[in-house]
Amino acid sequence: MKNQAVKVEETKTKYPQQPHGGKLVDRVLTGKEREEALERAKQLPKIMVDLEAVITLEMIATGVLSPNEGFMNEADYKSVLETGRLSNGLVWPVPLSFAPIGDRNKEVIQTLSIGDEVALIDESMTPIALLKLEDIFEYDRDYRAQHLFGTTDRNHPGVDAIYRRMGDTALAGPVKLLNRVNWGPFESLRLEPKETWKLFYEEKKFKTVAGFITGANPLHRGHEYIHRNALEEMDGLFVQPLVEMAKREYTRHEFRMLSYRAVLNTYYPKERTVLAPLRVTYIFAGPREAVLHALIMKNYGCTHALIGRDHAGVGEYYDKYASHTVFDTFTSEELGIDIRLFHEVFYCTRCDSPATEQTCPHDNRYRINISGTGIRELLRYGVLPPKEIVRPESARIAMQGIQPKGVDENGEAINPVGKTIKSIFPYYLHSKGIGGPKRERPLEVSELTIEDLEQAIKDVRENADRIYKDIFEEFSYVTDTRRSVQPEWIAEAREAIKQQQEMVVENLTEKVENAPEKASDEFLYQDKSEAQRELDVAKKILEDIPSALRKEDLVYRTWNPLPYKRYRGADEE
Repeated sequence: MKNQAVKVEETKTKYPQQPHGGKLVDRVLTGKEREEALERAKQLPKIMVDLEAVITLEMIATGVLSPNEGFMNEADYKSVLETGRLSNGLVWPVPLSFAPIGDRNKEVIQTLSIGDEVALIDESMTPIALLKLEDIFEYDRDYRAQHLFGTTDRNHPGVDAIYRRMGDTALAGPVKLLNRVNWGPFESLRLEPKETWKLFYEEKKFKTVAGFITGANPLHRGHEYIHRNALEEMDGLFVQPLVEMAKREYTRHEFRMLSYRAVLNTYYPKERTVLAPLRVTYIFAGPREAVLHALIMKNYGCTHALIGRDHAGVGEYYDKYASHTVFDTFTSEELGIDIRLFHEVFYCTRCDSPATEQTCPHDNRYRINISGTGIRELLRYGVLPPKEIVRPESARIAMQGIQPKGVDENGEAINPVGKTIKSIFPYYLHSKGIGGPKRERPLEVSELTIEDLEQAIKDVRENADRIYKDIFEEFSYVTDTRRSVQPEWIAEAREAIKQQQEMVVENLTEKVENAPEKASDEFLYQDKSEAQRELDVAKKILEDIPSALRKEDLVYRTWNPLPYKRYRGADEE
């Protein structure tokens, strides 16, 4: 380990935070105790577990899921599903249950009794943990799905996982971890709770730490908006990208971590930001998973949890801000961690900054949306997303890890190209350009093509940062009294336009004087009234030409009742 482990009992007295339930669990066997347990495991009944179960076992044993010491008994299991709390009343949003599948496992389960010890082995027959059986109960998959996810629809990935991975009988009891799984490219970056408490509060001397758990996307400007808000107030920021069990169409987790490192190294205060992977199974539990992540952050020592708009959301199964309203169910005292909720972040080109509905008054005409799905689709198309929503340092690396890459025979990626355009460039369906005029006929999502995507990308690249720049330049031109900071050619152009229009007016004035009251040929000649209308328009155009502002024109704007020497403290006149 990179840091000397802190004793778990010290967390209650030495640090500004406490583990959930007041105890940081440590069920990792070492030394002689581990050697004896490994010998014992050879003689014990064996149940094979999959990778997701292996990950969960390690999370339990290392204290990530404190105060749980193993898989839940039936009372706790049902209480969590029905109330979001353990049977003792402590907040816990998702069940930790173990119902192995497979014919061989089923045969072993039929021989077990409460009080037995079982060896849990992986596919290579390596013993991972020991389970001391305290309860055996019937496992109802429909009951779990309906209470945890609010649906039994197999299209929901969490529901599907229940029916794929869970058997008919649940085994409950505390576990002891025998073997750690190597984290591959993340092994050197991994941090356990017992290490982060010491790192935050002894080495870095933080008093407050904001935790941020993020999933399938490379770091984007929405994340950065949340992080910077937190760093203005909190001493430290702990960023934990999830690095396991993501769906295949996400960005490969190795590249996501690298994209985070690239941005954090370039744009974040290094001494106040800590990055570590979080090896966890995706539950896809929407709002309940947001609560779980908050408690995980608490167990890592964080005093604050940063929760975005769609934290751990899944498609259209939950309300837009369900991951926020779920926290209304619990008091801040029983959660034991300060929850900071953030609305959906977008980039407003009129504000020239990331913003939310809470802070920005401008409509979709000026917006570039930060859609994780849309960003992944742009990477698939081989296009660097707009710099306003993803730093190029992040997107360049993430593009190498996106799965799958490229397009199909119809020139499209996973989602229809129109859906991708709408998700990121909401203005495109109704406006001819970002911040531009409305289309005579709004476009339909279904009619958009790859050419539209290319047009939207080029439009944003050329004009997104021009909107506020052009506005500022107009303000500065009519405001600067020190004209030497203004380009000379603008004044010269305005003067030239005015002189040319004065010439037009002079010519038309003479034309009116000489025009007949009635033209002999309406196609070749003008009568006096028509010539007068031309002159009137020309004079109005002359009035509309903006002034060429010179230093001598703006002397009137500078005045002082007293010479500066009086302002500097001199009393002499």
